[in-house]
Amino acid sequence: MATVIGIIPARYASTRFPGKPLANILGKPMIQHVYERASKAQTLQRVLVATDDRRVFDAVTSFGGEVVMTRADHPTGTDRLAEAARELDVDLVVNIQGDEPLIEPEVIDAATTPLIEDPSIPMSTLMSRVTDPADLDNPNVVKLVVDRHGFALYFSRARIPYVRDAGASRVTYYYHPGLYVYRKDFLLTYASLQPTPLEQAEKLEQLRALEHGYRIKVVETHHRPVGVDTPEDLEHVERLLSQTQ
Repeated sequence: MATVIGIIPARYASTRFPGKPLANILGKPMIQHVYERASKAQTLQRVLVATDDRRVFDAVTSFGGEVVMTRADHPTGTDRLAEAARELDVDLVVNIQGDEPLIEPEVIDAATTPLIEDPSIPMSTLMSRVTDPADLDNPNVVKLVVDRHGFALYFSRARIPYVRDAGASRVTYYYHPGLYVYRKDFLLTYASLQPTPLEQAEKLEQLRALEHGYRIKVVETHHRPVGVDTPEDLEHVERLLSQTQ
């Protein structure tokens, strides 16, 4: 069996919501909610937090979680992930978003399974059907298209595919939840690749893999992630969590 570890990159600094990982949700810091839910995924042997801030480090330690300190100058969460994974004896690394306190463990398992079953796949991620028409033209909701074998063709902030003729066959639109699984060796390679033109144009880091010729397996999920980007989002998450307790 492949050894699989989930890593939660967690920066304290945030333009829209400073200190977000430590935001209180029903008596626990948000990072603890993410950690505890991710730990229930059946495919993960370990979960750890990768942070550049002593306050986050101390918070994770206080609830008994595993945490490592990383450099503060990483330009992306993937770079922080790679630093944390570099010395680990592990086959697969799951990049778990630290601002999704409602993450479903089954989603992690679904994204991880293709790499466990097929050693030729370097990377996987998720897609979910767009149900709100407003999301189609919302640049903050990333859309994607896949080939007939379930590998990503392209990710975009624009509406894709574009339906030219009104009478054309109806298409299903998908958006991209931000969870990734990597083979460790590919993660280290990926973090060393130079940024690419499409990546820089769309501000979507995953396009770097496609532009360099690597395949990304995409798994459909019916779970819609609920991220926390603002204090208002936090209130929404609190209401949802209070309904399940």
